[in-house]
Amino acid sequence: MDPTSLLTDRYELTMLDAALRAGSAERPTIFETFTRSLPLGRRYGVVAGLGRLIDAIEAFRFDDDQLAALDDDDVVSPATLAWLAGYRFRGELHAYREGEIFVPGSPVLTVAAPFADGVVLETLVLSVLNHDSAVASAAARMVNASGGRGMMEFGGRRTHEQAAVAAARAAYLVGFDGSSNLAAGARYGVPTLGTSAHAFTLLYDDERAAFAAQVAALGPRTTLLVDTYDTTRGIATALEVAGPELGAVRIDSGDLGAQARSARTQLDAAGATATRIVVSGDLDEYRLAELVDAPIDAYGVGTSVVTGSGAPTSGFVYKLVARARSLGGPLEPVAKAGGSKATVGGRKRAGRRLHEGVAVEEVLRDWHSHVPAAERELQVPVLIDGARRHDPDLAGIREHHRAALAELPEQAYSLAPGVACIPTRHQPARPVPATAISEEASP
Repeated sequence: MDPTSLLTDRYELTMLDAALRAGSAERPTIFETFTRSLPLGRRYGVVAGLGRLIDAIEAFRFDDDQLAALDDDDVVSPATLAWLAGYRFRGELHAYREGEIFVPGSPVLTVAAPFADGVVLETLVLSVLNHDSAVASAAARMVNASGGRGMMEFGGRRTHEQAAVAAARAAYLVGFDGSSNLAAGARYGVPTLGTSAHAFTLLYDDERAAFAAQVAALGPRTTLLVDTYDTTRGIATALEVAGPELGAVRIDSGDLGAQARSARTQLDAAGATATRIVVSGDLDEYRLAELVDAPIDAYGVGTSVVTGSGAPTSGFVYKLVARARSLGGPLEPVAKAGGSKATVGGRKRAGRRLHEGVAVEEVLRDWHSHVPAAERELQVPVLIDGARRHDPDLAGIREHHRAALAELPEQAYSLAPGVACIPTRHQPARPVPATAISEEASP
């Protein structure tokens, strides 16, 4: 992985420079990442990007070229350049698992480290978690609205090329079946899907020739795109070419519900009862909910799962919540004032209180408190002493997401405007020993 150290904002390094000059850079600190509110109308969010973030933190290095660029731009002092040359993250990370549900106030990532180590990671943490969690949260709503049908992510052409890879991973971990993005398959093992677009059909003199070429290459179990000219005629031609063993037809335009019903009738009458119907074309969770009664087997979703309109930012912030006055002093809660942007000081331990298996409350208490048996503890150690303690594969993340989602109350699945499905309750924080920074600090 290429170095990630310049994927940051200038002021992170100028804060570091000032702290090193003042002798405060080594003070023990606690940073927490959380959101103050969910996007309008959302009932919950889904954590995603933690695995990518840990990769990026491990690659957070300053090589000679990067240090020279900082020097040329006079970003920091020579002494700080020397410090950056040897940078390796020395702190600890605890976090919510990927696939976990979050609500306002949830401390989805906690960084315990000297100020210098923690402050330089702010932009990187927020870039990864805000993007991936936004996609995962939108994709989870779509999976829920699909009624158990197949879900394919087709959004790569609607976003930045690298964001497309991350988006495919985030959509897959909450229940999409795969992605059209080959880089996501190669990098993360996301199943890749897809056959042809309208350009392939338009290349040939007629639809029959296009279908014959595709079937010759991919076999009769392929998916044929049948709406280039006329959907009914396209299905008839597809059956003539591939026979009743045709794998699927895809419809990408028009009244998708009506066309799916007509297509099902036509396919069944021709004996192609096993041929699946796939639809695509500007779908989002609201459109999926409208199509729940149509005979559709799978959906292809693109723009709405990867862009701001469908996947608004999670709104995560990265705030200092505790610091020691000196290297050996106790950690003291600190908080920002300022109305809606005020923060709650102190390191927090998060538990989700359950009643008969249903989540009723998220409780945030002092880090050194115990989580009672009626609650499920939400944070796990991720990086301790430079070693990964938590590194699940995508199959494990998908399984955890399904379990976390199953705990939510029924109103969580509503697409109507509403508030977070689980309230958050803060218990008072208290100062803790600075030595907790170097402890795994399990209760």
